Amino acid sequence: MSSSIVEARASEDFTAAVITVSDSCARGERQDVSGPSVADILKKHGFHVITRQVVSDDQIKIQNLLIRLATEVRFIATTGGTGIAARDVTPEATRAICDRVIEGLAERIRGEGTKKTRFAALSRGVCGTRGQSLILNLPGNPRGAVESLEAVIDLIPHALNLLQGNTAHT
Repeated sequence: MSSSIVEARASEDFTAAVITVSDSCARGERQDVSGPSVADILKKHGFHVITRQVVSDDQIKIQNLLIRLATEVRFIATTGGTGIAARDVTPEATRAICDRVIEGLAERIRGEGTKKTRFAALSRGVCGTRGQSLILNLPGNPRGAVESLEAVIDLIPHALNLLQGNTAHT
């Protein structure tokens, strides 16, 4: 187990929110499977998941929700809306409200994902910061969302500590 995971389990400050971006889930036509799966992984790694929400594939609604949640939690995981379909606007919404974009986490997710399916190369998910919060876009497919989060989960506690100003290197 890496030291960053130990830090995450030891800290009550690792709060998180999970947002499922899906028109069909928002309309109640389909059950959200990805959001609960992502929340379970976060809890397993010591995060306190404060809220899980579902929002339609609407850029302004996504942006407003991200802005609000970035004042309430330290980590926000979105699932869905990262593909190339016309209504997939989660990356645009995320970029629009972020102070900084962290290309490396999204690159790692795609790199690990393409080892399992070539379709991971079509993902446009991004990662960025807003204030002291970290925002990470995950695919909408439940398996893809879990595998993507697992590819970077060990890096998230360190990133959150850096955002808090804890820059000492051990």
